[in-house]
Amino acid sequence: MPLTFTVDPPLTPDLRDGVLALWADVSNAGGAVGFVPPVTAEEIRPELLKQLTAMAEGRSRLLVGTDERGRPRATAFLTLNTHRLMRHWLWVYTVMVHPSLQGRGTGRELMAAVADAARGTEGIRGIRLTCRGGTGADRFYAACGYKEVGRVPDAIRVAEGDYRDDITMWLPLD
Repeated sequence: MPLTFTVDPPLTPDLRDGVLALWADVSNAGGAVGFVPPVTAEEIRPELLKQLTAMAEGRSRLLVGTDERGRPRATAFLTLNTHRLMRHWLWVYTVMVHPSLQGRGTGRELMAAVADAARGTEGIRGIRLTCRGGTGADRFYAACGYKEVGRVPDAIRVAEGDYRDDITMWLPLD
């Protein structure tokens, strides 16, 4: 099932609810997107609202991949830097692909669309993101051209006694 990727889509109630459902599905399948299972959509809603506020203020952009029925199946938030010395790169947050699409190349398509969206943003020369160690995400991002540029051991606590590294990845766009 090919996805259609769109940057800055019109924010409709269906899109908002679809992104929220996707976030819950990804989290409950073990995806490292800010929560640990089990989690409900209502527990995630405040984080989505923060992202939507950043979008409304022009600080963040949504990239969404939708299926033939218009349902969000992949997303990433591209967040601009406000620091005057770092406006030439952006952050990517909450990279998600629906669990039913894992292993089909959809993640690579999403990351290619992220890079295209970043290149299409005036003055952007690089992408920075972080990922949770122990998930294989760092290997995935490396396969997409990102380079590990930093690691903080045990910076993420997913459960009592379960600490993971916080890994910073970088993709130059030059």
